[in-house]
Amino acid sequence: MAPAPPSPVTLLGGHQQTDLTPTLGTLFDSSTQLSHLFSSPDALSELSTLISQRGVVFFSSQDIDIHQQKDLARALGQYALPPRPEGSGLHKHPISENSPELGADTSVISSMGGIARARERPTARASRGWHTDISFEHVPADFSILKMHTLPDVGGDTLWANGYEAYDRLSPAFKIFLEGLTAEHDGNFFHDEARRLGVGIQDKRGHDENTGEDLRAVHPVIRTHPVTGWKSLYVNRTFTTKIVELAPEESSTVLDYLFRHISENHDLQVRYRWEKNDVAIWDNRCTFHTATNDYGAANRQGNRVVGIGEKPFFDPKSKSRREALDA
Repeated sequence: MAPAPPSPVTLLGGHQQTDLTPTLGTLFDSSTQLSHLFSSPDALSELSTLISQRGVVFFSSQDIDIHQQKDLARALGQYALPPRPEGSGLHKHPISENSPELGADTSVISSMGGIARARERPTARASRGWHTDISFEHVPADFSILKMHTLPDVGGDTLWANGYEAYDRLSPAFKIFLEGLTAEHDGNFFHDEARRLGVGIQDKRGHDENTGEDLRAVHPVIRTHPVTGWKSLYVNRTFTTKIVELAPEESSTVLDYLFRHISENHDLQVRYRWEKNDVAIWDNRCTFHTATNDYGAANRQGNRVVGIGEKPFFDPKSKSRREALDA
């Protein structure tokens, strides 16, 4: 069954939304303000489910402040079905500054340096930037919320790719092969940025298991989403370094194919052009994203809050997105 074409529909108590592609990305205009949803647990639950199905949801020109942004990140996990596991809070990035204004559980996404530029290579291809937030943690992210407050005159878009669709595009035999594998995710390159900034590694980072200075974890190559029950590809070029069960050359070859599978299939991606005070909320369990660094020395900044989800798992009985829709 082919996905329905993009069309405006009405959800969340009468708020109009528009799907930006058939499989990924939904936009609410400025008439929907996230700051007004806190009084409705049903709307928050519905929004949580929508993000898990559509991967990323955008909200234009929002008045939400950083404290409400954190409250929203907590609420989306609380009202998800099933809810976020007990013990999972807001992530503290290993090199986030613990400032009085923002706190260590806010990451400043800035063109001036820090997290957004920690592994930048001036001569590298833009496609090297694809990643899933904090997949190097033992208990990684569910929802990320980014509000952009400073933008260049032109450029600075962000792209997202659909992990459900990336799985569905694989051949049946390749799917079976990958479902038995695990991969190592490594964020230890943040130590270089920490030394440059003269800061230590944050500890603990939103969960009792996200501790210590070795920023590595092992997760399934294919994971099952706990809300939708759908299978998603879960490797990314920024953090995934090897497939544990394969020989080094085998691992390198398979991962290179999967990384290109994500970055080169533009029809499983959505590209968003930011306006001031726009908010994006995405589900890291089923999406990948990358910023577009095409704006030279201009300033581009926003504040990101990341919720900790559950340990990634694979359920052999789970379905793909296409199988679920066909059923």
